[in-house]
Amino acid sequence: MDKIKINGGQPLFGTIPISGAKNAALPLLAATLLCPEKIILENVPKLADVHSMQLLLSDMGSLIEQPSADRLVIDNRQIHSYRADYELVRKMRASILVLGPLVARFGEACVSLPGGCAIGTRPVDLHIKGLQALGAEIEVKDGYIYATAKKGLQGTKITLPIVSVGATENIMMAASLANGLTIIENAAREPEIIDLANFLNKMGADVTGAGTSRLRIKGVSSLKGCHYPIMTDRIEAGTYIIAALITGGELTLTNAPTASLDALLTPLTQAGVKIETLPGQISVKPSSRKLLGIDIMTEPYPGFPTDLQAQFMALMTIAEGASMMTETIFENRFMHVPELARMGANITIHGASALIRGVKNLSGAPVMATDLRASVSLVLAGLAASGETIVNRIYHLDRGYENLVEKLTNCGASIERSKN
Repeated sequence: MDKIKINGGQPLFGTIPISGAKNAALPLLAATLLCPEKIILENVPKLADVHSMQLLLSDMGSLIEQPSADRLVIDNRQIHSYRADYELVRKMRASILVLGPLVARFGEACVSLPGGCAIGTRPVDLHIKGLQALGAEIEVKDGYIYATAKKGLQGTKITLPIVSVGATENIMMAASLANGLTIIENAAREPEIIDLANFLNKMGADVTGAGTSRLRIKGVSSLKGCHYPIMTDRIEAGTYIIAALITGGELTLTNAPTASLDALLTPLTQAGVKIETLPGQISVKPSSRKLLGIDIMTEPYPGFPTDLQAQFMALMTIAEGASMMTETIFENRFMHVPELARMGANITIHGASALIRGVKNLSGAPVMATDLRASVSLVLAGLAASGETIVNRIYHLDRGYENLVEKLTNCGASIERSKN
């Protein structure tokens, strides 16, 4: 199993290109199942989760070609299986997203209950109830979700009891081929939802309201092939913004989704951080004043993203004064706290909140990654710490960060990946 070794204390300077968004690529790949024609996706990130989704589609009969590093050509005309097996699903939560497209296009699906990061239960009941509202008959047994809709799906009004990105995506995809109009109330508003809606519309769907809490989907009889570029990754961009700040360096991010990062940029700017934005570009510059502790609460978009909570906490460990981070999305998303404490951080957990008292310096230590975002928070802490940090179980990083070590090395970090 690989590990990452970091000799910290080096400010980062340089330019980092932002890759395609994992959280956009996965639903778009699932959505290709709705279409019987060739689809070309551009800006596809090279990630373990994306590879897993490709394997899942291939197992069902998708023909996938990769003519270049970030381009996929997908042909779903010969789908012969509507089953997503446990061995292919267990490592990635987003596998549940094939459920809606399969039952919408083929009238049946059998999808294993998914796995993924151990950051909470994240039940799939909202996905199931949404598809049932569209007319699918669903049974859960032996660890699998069995869904049928032999007479097709029927548009209806669905009100989600809580905001759920995955459920919104699954229902939206299924409703694109349903009969009549579907309205989703309390829909997720994330930029990745907008990207999925734009992709569906490029294929000939009729989706309006993306980016608001009310989605309208008029079902169509079939979808057509298209050529579509995946949006760039706001979470990756946010991570590198924090990397610049935690090391006292200066980074320019290219291909950056500036419009979707207000929840991070606004509090940082208010705290005195020097950030300049241009279309597609973010520049983070060192400040003469020390960063002050900032209180943050994670919320559905446009609030502060839960996927940046661990990284932001790493930054707060060396900020002046105290800060409070409250996690409202996932119940087990403080598993990085004991590892940060091994590096000298002063963090106290009170239920769903963590009180961080800034320390003068972090110290390198061997630490263990527990999930995707926690693992990168430990890398960030290692970049700022004095001495050597070794991050173990880094396979989580491969799920969400393309060429992380290479991008950091190119900006002056002393970081290397090796086998245990």
